[in-house]
Amino acid sequence: MSEDPFGLTAGLPPALADIVEDFQALPERERLQLLLEFSQGLPELPAHLQGHPELMERVDECQSPVFISVEVDREGRAHLHVSAPPEAPTTRGFAGVLREGLEGLPAAEVLELPADVCSRLGLERAVSPLRMRGMTGMLARVKRQVRVALAA
Repeated sequence: MSEDPFGLTAGLPPALADIVEDFQALPERERLQLLLEFSQGLPELPAHLQGHPELMERVDECQSPVFISVEVDREGRAHLHVSAPPEAPTTRGFAGVLREGLEGLPAAEVLELPADVCSRLGLERAVSPLRMRGMTGMLARVKRQVRVALAA
């Protein structure tokens, strides 16, 4: 990890810190393109969730129909599954960022994530406030689902 004079990676797990660094290394106008690349890397849902949005939680803050499911395995590691339509590339991109940055993390680390993760990507000027709210909503759902899984 490189030097972080503004503390943008403070409190982030290594994979997510690397993603924040990648965004911050780009000029503002190129960050949206990187977000779109993350949208293309979002994996398909596992078979047991395909075609079953009722098994997932809708993210109401998103204008597009976005659904999230977090599973915590026996080792206490979180696995994030997201359904986001291809016609919503910025929303899908942030889902890809979360998926890549959080996949396999210990559940306790997911709960410790700072609430401002979305703004650390430096996308405020590239995407609308409504979309930023949707991104924050996704992270809130992930944390809520992890808390529920740990309490079960």
